[in-house]
Amino acid sequence: MIRKSLAALSLAVAAPLASAQTVTMCVFDVIGANGDVYNLVKDYALEMKSHGVDFRLRPYTDEGVAVGDFNAGQCDAVAATDIRIRPFNKFTGSVSAVGAIPTYDDLETLLATLAQPRAASLMKSDGYEVLAIVPAGAGYLFVNDRSINTASKLAGKRMATLDYQRDAIHMVNHVKATVVPSDITNFAGKFNNGSVDTAYAPAFAYEALELYKGIGDKGGIVDYPLAQLTIQIVAREGALDDETAQKSREVAWDMFPQAMSLIESQEKAIPEEQWIRIPDQDITGYQEMFRENRLEMRDGVNGAPSVYDPRMMNLLSKIRCASNPGASECTADNRE
Repeated sequence: MIRKSLAALSLAVAAPLASAQTVTMCVFDVIGANGDVYNLVKDYALEMKSHGVDFRLRPYTDEGVAVGDFNAGQCDAVAATDIRIRPFNKFTGSVSAVGAIPTYDDLETLLATLAQPRAASLMKSDGYEVLAIVPAGAGYLFVNDRSINTASKLAGKRMATLDYQRDAIHMVNHVKATVVPSDITNFAGKFNNGSVDTAYAPAFAYEALELYKGIGDKGGIVDYPLAQLTIQIVAREGALDDETAQKSREVAWDMFPQAMSLIESQEKAIPEEQWIRIPDQDITGYQEMFRENRLEMRDGVNGAPSVYDPRMMNLLSKIRCASNPGASECTADNRE
């Protein structure tokens, strides 16, 4: 009798493991399997095992190849930056809209909102579903000359710009700088060898991609978040059932403190003298400039299709105005 009970208990414990759903995931991390992003995704995958999903991770150091393999069906899901996720989900791909999330508190409010069940329908688009969103850090402007501390001084400067990021190209053209087409695998090298004057990246790139070499003795990092970058996991719709997909987003949201602790440590590790602090009065001007560009990217310009989802722009506007109700945008006629 005791043996039968033990056997039954063993079968009950083994059953969930045997029925675990296997999902392959292409994971982009510029460092590869030793990178912070890959390790975050590993932690996410470990937690998802308790919810019946066995993610098999494949590391990629080239984001384009990771997304390409996902498109080709070699992976069931892909973890990549929101910029690369835009073709699969314009709504979540608009999180990194230029200047749209000025603080990490605003980012926390946004991601908490997107992890709620009532946002589930927005996670699905054109046959794909976003299963997770985690912060990757604010994007800052790295410059090789500290005198480049205002938008007007960017005119004529060479800027490494992701050639598939239409909003960044639009912004660079707006400030009359020169677009130097780049991708995530070579922008750091161009900045470090002096081929460009500026580059845009989160704080981790200072050490990991050795951007301190491009900064040299005369450069620095402009202390204003140009955008909030996130890593998003997207799969073909139906890869997970609705209940498990929602649990996946909640698991990712629970990792927010872990991700932010990592980001904050990366930012604090940058020597104070490398930061270029800008006056508050200049920030107000930048915010309006970014807002005008977001409106153009939301509506489309010169016949080009829009880049940003108007629903995300409206949500982000509400979040900003809840945390800073005195901002001029909150009473603007053309509010987002």
